[in-house]
Amino acid sequence: MTEQELHQRRRLKWRLDGNGARTQEAASAFLDEVGFCLMYPQKTMPLLPTFIGAFVGGDESLPSVQTAFRDARAAEATELMVRLLRQREAYEAHLFGENDLLVAASVFPFLYALVGDRNPRQTPKPGARSEYSQLARDTFEVIRQRGPIPKQRLLNELGGEISGAALDHALRELWARLRITRVDYGSREGASWDALYRWSPEAVRAGINLSVGEGLSALLSKYLDCVVAAELSEIEEFFGHLVSRSRVRDAVNALLSAREFEFVPVGARSLVRMAPPRPARERRLKPA
Repeated sequence: MTEQELHQRRRLKWRLDGNGARTQEAASAFLDEVGFCLMYPQKTMPLLPTFIGAFVGGDESLPSVQTAFRDARAAEATELMVRLLRQREAYEAHLFGENDLLVAASVFPFLYALVGDRNPRQTPKPGARSEYSQLARDTFEVIRQRGPIPKQRLLNELGGEISGAALDHALRELWARLRITRVDYGSREGASWDALYRWSPEAVRAGINLSVGEGLSALLSKYLDCVVAAELSEIEEFFGHLVSRSRVRDAVNALLSAREFEFVPVGARSLVRMAPPRPARERRLKPA
């Protein structure tokens, strides 16, 4: 494979060939094919497709997180993304700062196995070792009892002198561990939040029943299918936001040993890709 062939195959898979995903059906099909994507392009982000790029059908002059508010295409793409969230055809994960990761419904349980909380119904306990601030715990309890609930009502329920910025920080704490999720967005009230275990119980239950190893292996395979082929450093850059890089390397090496993955020369680089399917007889003879 040449660098040009790799580039063209990615453009085709990522809908950057002029065939924009403008309908809910097309956007859902795109997300299901790639598994996950960023909402907007950003130079410091891992190698991934973008939802706005697939919506537009190209990658020239795309808005970023910082400029999306003044771009009409971003408003249309956001409206389409919200429709996918409402129908549970897509999920959001707050893992890359303000540039959210969109995840296909078919892939989401594997992501939950890696970063989700194993006791999603229980309000996080206080204490010095708690992963959540007191405001995050209070916020979760209100969402658990009152959700779905928009941000302004959350502020009213929490009371006191809590600022919008402080509440945003608490929401991000809970969102990063998939405790809560945005389920709707209105121009007047903004985003509405609900407890993920209530909003999508089947997906959460499936994720809880998967081990971290199972989730990581499945996501690694989906990632390589999405990007066609990648350097080990690119794989680690993405999955390092989910688990330790050493665990990512161990999983990749195990899948290389099992001949699920293979190295492929691309120009002067050696990349990892999914191995082509083996003949049925060879699969049957593979040792347990």
